[in-house]
Amino acid sequence: MSKKKSKKRKRLFSLVLISLAIIGFTTFTIGKYWVEIYDKYREKKELEKEYVTLKEKEAELKVDANKLQDPDYIARYAREKYLYSKDGEFILKIPEE
Repeated sequence: MSKKKSKKRKRLFSLVLISLAIIGFTTFTIGKYWVEIYDKYREKKELEKEYVTLKEKEAELKVDANKLQDPDYIARYAREKYLYSKDGEFILKIPEE
């Protein structure tokens, strides 16, 4: 009788040990995947924000590119930015306060 109880306890102990090992491994694996999923989710949010910013910048650049097709705009831009003048025109730069 004692041998049977001892054998049963050994089997029960090994079954519990194997079950705990499986549960621990499963928990570790699921936790690892949840961390990866969370990191990807956070990265996706950051990339979506960057995408919106880049789309806005693209729209601004398209507007600027369309403006640069107009010769009058180019002439006015060059006069303002690089201080070019027309014939007989004087440029006075007034400092901003």
